[in-house]
Amino acid sequence: MCKKSYATPAPSPELLIFNNSLAEELNLSSLAKDRSRCIEIFSGSEILQGSQPIAQAYAGHQFGHFNPTLGDGRALLLGEIVNTNGELKDIQLKGSGPTPFSRRGDGKSALGPVLREYLISESMYVLGIPTTRALAAIKTGENVQREQELPGGVMTRVASSHIRVGSFEYAYKSKNQSLIRDLADYSINRHFPETAAVENPYLAFFAAVCNEQASLVANWMSIGFIHGVMNTDNMTISGETIDYGPCAFMDAYDPSTVFSSIDNNGRYSYENQPKILTWNLTRLAETLIPLVHKDQNEAIKLLTEVLQLIRPVYTNYWLSSMRSKIGLSKEDQDDINLISQLLNLMKTYKVDFTLCFRYLSKALVGDIKSIKNLFKNDIAFDNWMTLWKERVSQESISDEKIASSMNAVNPLYIPRNHKVEEALEAAVFENNMKPFLKLHDILKNPYNEVKEFHEYEKPVKNSSVRYKTFCGT
Repeated sequence: MCKKSYATPAPSPELLIFNNSLAEELNLSSLAKDRSRCIEIFSGSEILQGSQPIAQAYAGHQFGHFNPTLGDGRALLLGEIVNTNGELKDIQLKGSGPTPFSRRGDGKSALGPVLREYLISESMYVLGIPTTRALAAIKTGENVQREQELPGGVMTRVASSHIRVGSFEYAYKSKNQSLIRDLADYSINRHFPETAAVENPYLAFFAAVCNEQASLVANWMSIGFIHGVMNTDNMTISGETIDYGPCAFMDAYDPSTVFSSIDNNGRYSYENQPKILTWNLTRLAETLIPLVHKDQNEAIKLLTEVLQLIRPVYTNYWLSSMRSKIGLSKEDQDDINLISQLLNLMKTYKVDFTLCFRYLSKALVGDIKSIKNLFKNDIAFDNWMTLWKERVSQESISDEKIASSMNAVNPLYIPRNHKVEEALEAAVFENNMKPFLKLHDILKNPYNEVKEFHEYEKPVKNSSVRYKTFCGT
């Protein structure tokens, strides 16, 4: 399921940003002190001792259509490393040149997508969302041809693994049952060892993957994040967010929002993410049928029972997150209606998703004007506020403490589309990394308000602006 491959050395590599704290976690802090060697390794020019670079094969359903021959067309897995917590991590280069799976592509990346993934994946990490991480971003010193000629880049990505739903689809389509079993056994050992000792380990493994991905998508929904392309080859077995192509954080709340320029039918819209979660996991279930039970009908029955639990499990995760966002720690059966009413009002008035929850906490401690302005002082929102405050009073905690707890889960600073674009424009076309580095630093502390950063908390003034985003790099 993999082939040996090697990076194409960059002609004039330049290290733009290096993640020192992540390097320390990976026991690689010594590299940060040797900039020239760091550049050589993470541009693909030097192979670390013991590394055998490979490109991984996988298949995938892309916008619902099965493609049996995908794989790492622009990525190289350098190897695995044990971090300071004893966890195994993959280190991968993205954009380092053609591989056996490039399919007529150049295997390289433009610098903009490299910096975009670096910025957003690290922001997701700080927000507590399971994600792959960024270790380094390199400017290669050569241009790549896309719609226009653009500076090239290479990103170093760190992940718990790069095993995808599409990896299982690739094994399954080979009709080699031992290959499927080997992949499942490896995945169990690496990610869910607790499932190995149960009566039906493969069924338990599937349930564990479902749980992790349900939790992940609930996290996405709770912060207004839209992945953009939830193809099966873009969903990890580990439950980490991966492949930051046409992703974005929503500004004005609209459940139908999409961010992929080719998603004309809204398959991967914000509101469809929970549905696609189940659809993708159904594809995974199909690959596990031969392992779950020797009787195909019984295997399908057992897997279907797990699939039917995905939506309620997801809802529980989502409801727990949304309760926290509006200051609730206790459970009440009417909470889901209270939250749904707020979301409907947000949709009606096109209220900014992020600011709404920050301003709610302000309303608890005296500043009611900010939140009322978002809803244009409508009486319907006043009525909702009355219900909400009655519900909050049941917490038997001071309003100040509740507001503080809300601010601890509701970020003020997110990677706003227009600010991301400004930073990338400066870095790519003006050779100016200062806006990018400033935004990156601000996003390291998303919950603490700083007056000097006021412009970074606001959505774009011209709401008619549309951002054109693409799959891949």
